[in-house]
Amino acid sequence: MAQLDTSGGGKKDGGKVRTKKKSTNVDLTAMVDLMFLLITFFMLTTTLAKPQAMDMFMPDKDEKNPDAELDVKASRTMTVLLAEDNKVVWYMGVAGDNPPTVDNYGKSGIRKAFIENNDKIVASTGDPSKGLMVIVKPTDKSNYKNFVDVLDEIKIAGVPSYGIVNKIEPAEINLLKDQGVY
Repeated sequence: MAQLDTSGGGKKDGGKVRTKKKSTNVDLTAMVDLMFLLITFFMLTTTLAKPQAMDMFMPDKDEKNPDAELDVKASRTMTVLLAEDNKVVWYMGVAGDNPPTVDNYGKSGIRKAFIENNDKIVASTGDPSKGLMVIVKPTDKSNYKNFVDVLDEIKIAGVPSYGIVNKIEPAEINLLKDQGVY
C-alpha cells in the first residue's frame, strides 16, 4: 500500500528546522490486479466479428449414376453472364432464342429482372418451389466482387434455385461481343 514517511529532522547547530523530504512510495500491486481483472472481463464479454458468409448447398452425388443432370425446362432458366466493367448480361431460355439484356447491379438492375422473371414463372407454374432457375456464368474478364454481388441479388430477390457454371459456350462469348461488353 502507499507509504509516506513524514519523520522530519531537528535543529542542527542552532540553525533553522528543516524537514527531510522523502519521495513517496506507491505500491501498485492492487492496481495491476484490478487491471488484469478488467482485461479479462472485457475479453470474455465482447463479441468478435461475425463472419459474413453465404450458405451454398451442393447436391449429393448419386453413386449409381454420377453423370446424372438436373432436368429444368428452358422456359424456367435465366442465364446470367458476368462481363467486364461491372456489366451483367442475362437472357431467358436458350442462348439465341431470346434477345439478351445488358444490365447493372442494384435494385433497378439485375434484382428487378430476377423478381419480375421469378414472379412470371411462379404465376405460370403455380408452384413457388418451381420458380426461376438462375445459371450464373462468370467470364474471364469478370471479377470476384461481381460474382458475390450477383449471389447477393439472387438471395435478396428470393430466387428458389441457382447454379454456378464455369464453362462459357462460344455462342455466349459471341453474344457478349455483340453487346460490346467483352
